[in-house]
Amino acid sequence: QVQLVESGGGLVQAGVSLRLSCAASGRTFSSGSMGWFRQAPGKEREFVARINWSGGSTFYADSLKGRFTISRDNAKNTVYLQMNSLKPEDTAVYYCAARNVPWLRTFADVDYWGQGTQVTVSS
Repeated sequence: QVQLVESGGGLVQAGVSLRLSCAASGRTFSSGSMGWFRQAPGKEREFVARINWSGGSTFYADSLKGRFTISRDNAKNTVYLQMNSLKPEDTAVYYCAARNVPWLRTFADVDYWGQGTQVTVSS
């Protein structure tokens, strides 16, 4: 069974950076993709970013380009989300997601979910 375990969330002040990690176990996604979604209180879960395991191509939500960067470490089967210049509106539970094919964009695309990690940005 696939497990995705997120870490790195917390309470931070606006303007700082934070890096989330997602470690995958149970299988490797050598031909698939992994990514991040987030869900703020009272809002729907939204796409943040994804990376293809083979080749490393990335795709971001338009509103987050330039501030967030997704990367991977194949040897550790881990994906990272570097978040810079955090804003209070970035407050959300951040979920790691994985798919068995190299495309991940919507909630319906996801084959596996992590349990989520809370990020709270204070003003």
